[in-house]
Amino acid sequence: MSGWVDLHCHLLPGVDDGAKTLEASLEMARALVDLGFSTVAPSPHARPEYAPRDVVETRLAEVGAALEREGIALTLGRNAENVLDDAFLKGLGTPEARMLGAGPYVLVELPYTAPVPALLDILFRIRLKGVRPVIAHPERCQEFARKGRAAEAVRAGALLQMDVGALMGRYGGPAKKQARAFLDEGLYTLAATDLHAPTGARDWVGRAMAELRGQVGEQAFVQLFREHPRRLLLGEPLESMEE
Repeated sequence: MSGWVDLHCHLLPGVDDGAKTLEASLEMARALVDLGFSTVAPSPHARPEYAPRDVVETRLAEVGAALEREGIALTLGRNAENVLDDAFLKGLGTPEARMLGAGPYVLVELPYTAPVPALLDILFRIRLKGVRPVIAHPERCQEFARKGRAAEAVRAGALLQMDVGALMGRYGGPAKKQARAFLDEGLYTLAATDLHAPTGARDWVGRAMAELRGQVGEQAFVQLFREHPRRLLLGEPLESMEE
């Protein structure tokens, strides 16, 4: 069984700290297809120091054309990794918002090494705009090292996205411990690769996915890597994921 969907992947070349060249993008795409992925929504960092939206759109079209030309069976979706700042909050509900797929979901990131004491208020403000935040790699963020904080975020309406590499210690012991704890608590809605480069991708992503499958079982694995991300990309309501 495959058809996996990756909603956090830095596949587009030359737009952020991900793929550097089109060939690197194609190598990453081939690795993902070999691992069973059929859909990827590349998620370039939406930060001032990186490429603006128009350049991202151009790169997305270029990669899509190259995939077709090379016969690589990978469908692309729209996405971005947004920073929780004032500019992001003001842009929600406007054409400037860089949403995940068809909306109303949006991928966001928190600082790795700084607390976010206003997190619940920020989540509330996002939800007031009819948007559901998907928090990238919470297991790597200092804010969620606080006992019970991740569960509070989920109760406030956030969806947590696991960076699957954390399970195999790719980001250190604390992130690995947190990822396993959040899995045990049932806090994750979906998993993703957060792939940035082709080097070793088949190996480490494959081993991390196998680790996740071994920990949660086939049914939950399918939900985390196919059913839930597919529905988010299509903009389907969360309730449909709970049927």
